[in-house]
Amino acid sequence: MNLSDCALCPRECHVNRNAGQTGYCGQTSDIVVARAALHMWEEPCISGTNGSGTVFFGGCNLHCIFCQNYSISKNGNMNRKIGKIVSVSRLSEIYLELQDKGAHNINLVTPTHYIPQIIESLELAKKNGLRIPIVYNTGCYEKVKTLRQLEGFVDIYLPDLKYFSPAISSRYSNATDYFIYASAAIEEMFRQVGSPVFEVSLSNDDKSHKASDSENLDTSNNTALDISETALMKKGVIVRHLLLPNCAEDSRQILKYLYQTYGNNVYMSIMNQYTPMPQVAALPSLSRKVTEQKYDALIDYAISLGIENAFIQEGSTASESFIPAFTSEGV
Repeated sequence: MNLSDCALCPRECHVNRNAGQTGYCGQTSDIVVARAALHMWEEPCISGTNGSGTVFFGGCNLHCIFCQNYSISKNGNMNRKIGKIVSVSRLSEIYLELQDKGAHNINLVTPTHYIPQIIESLELAKKNGLRIPIVYNTGCYEKVKTLRQLEGFVDIYLPDLKYFSPAISSRYSNATDYFIYASAAIEEMFRQVGSPVFEVSLSNDDKSHKASDSENLDTSNNTALDISETALMKKGVIVRHLLLPNCAEDSRQILKYLYQTYGNNVYMSIMNQYTPMPQVAALPSLSRKVTEQKYDALIDYAISLGIENAFIQEGSTASESFIPAFTSEGV
């Protein structure tokens, strides 16, 4: 993973980031962090009751035109209005500080272009007492070769599967080959961490047979498991998919692919929170929210496929309240 000739992601820019050059992600080898704080807006088994220890990195290798974190994903190294440069040592300290605040996990958001530095920081943090799970939260334009370097470091993979159609992925993310890379990446993620494992808090009535007040449950082999809102994922894959306006058929293709490939051995998170951001105001296809009827129809389709392990969003969730303030908190 040589940043002097960077080919970490499918863009394969081959720039010398160590010398201050930037490729598609907009970042040199300097680590830019925009926020590090407890975050309550992930799936319930990630946020739990205390929050996910979320580290938002600057830059992105995908640049979806509708991005809700546009202010940091498009923030290159030459325009540091948002975010701070941190060292590997400081990044490792941030993980430990979030753990001390009660974070259920360390949630690395848009981390692809910093994988070498992240591995180094995790090695250091684990030596100094980091013990909570590591979540890799990605748009999933990833190379399998790069992901293999994360084996043993990541406990939970939280990838998007944004598009099935090459035409849509080209139009919205300038990535005609998105599904090819993303589907292969999810296969590698599943190979590394396997079927989901949860820690489930037991009621007082159930504690008599155990000294501890939690129980690890493995859902491999499609074992039925009723995940309560207090259950925390310790290991596994949750694949997110955001329903976009005018893309219902693409969404159905994605759900069908995931279920036919993994059954209920991965969780899905089917989201309706698409929020039209200012940068798409001139694009009629993206300048409106998703209707409740379209989302309900997608959920009905998921049920008809037999999907059981899925998170859904109820009511109207399209709101900029899902977008945190990137004030360099915790950095």
